Amino acid sequence: MTWSGGFAEWTEGDTAYLSIAFTWLLDKAFSRALWYRALGYKVRAGGPALFLVKMKHELEDVAELGGEYPDAIARHNPQATIASRGCPVGCWFCIVPAMEGKEFTLLPDFPVRAVLCDNNLSALPDDFQRHIISRYQQEGMPLLDANSGFEPRTFDDAVYARWKAVNQGPWRFAYDDQPERTDVERVMHMLKGEPAKKKRVYVLIGNEPFEACMERIHEVIAWGGEPHVQPYIKLNALEKRPHVRFDWTERKLKDVARWANGHVWRKAPFSEYDRHMRTTAPEVYDNQQGLFV
Repeated sequence: MTWSGGFAEWTEGDTAYLSIAFTWLLDKAFSRALWYRALGYKVRAGGPALFLVKMKHELEDVAELGGEYPDAIARHNPQATIASRGCPVGCWFCIVPAMEGKEFTLLPDFPVRAVLCDNNLSALPDDFQRHIISRYQQEGMPLLDANSGFEPRTFDDAVYARWKAVNQGPWRFAYDDQPERTDVERVMHMLKGEPAKKKRVYVLIGNEPFEACMERIHEVIAWGGEPHVQPYIKLNALEKRPHVRFDWTERKLKDVARWANGHVWRKAPFSEYDRHMRTTAPEVYDNQQGLFV
């Protein structure tokens, strides 16, 4: 159950396909496209990265861009699937509303696999949630990871009971800013019977001042969960570097992420964190979760 790291490539007949999730991988895609063309392949490239880039990129000169490829997500992880597209929330830092729409497109005949990557499971119509769950039950397929997770505002007792029947992985949801506090706290109390490692909360940092972001991290810990901290990066960034705002620095954004995601908070507060100590590994891509940790 491993992820490709945001870049997938394969060939079919005389065509090479490149699927690029992150804009900072476009230069890699350009190099791979040149290599495939030298071998005589036609090259097609697609994915979220190409939707995001508004400026011209040299990849356009060597590959056909855009179009649809059925079940492309399985090229990034053969155990991944998706039963719906779109999300009604409209977060300003998220590509999904612009790329897939703010109304759901339901895919009832989705291939049932262990990693479910729908954008917002708890906001789906109740009957379609039950349809997804029944497909897993009928096929005897364990749901090992609801990868993109649930929305605190729509996660209630009925949603929890419904998905608890099949969800064998962590309960994933986000705590993106201070206005979400009431809903996140409510959900954490609902999940109080779950072990900490199964309450995986994405905490966006850099979108609010330092103290506000740290407060959200500490609240997740106090409520019995494990924060997964993600520094804000612009959607069209051509380098994988956090975008610096408020009283943050790039160094502090990276340090807070490593302190939190390496579970150093179990041993010391951030004020005592020393990036040079061998307390945690450098940031790497976790193939099991499909996340940078």
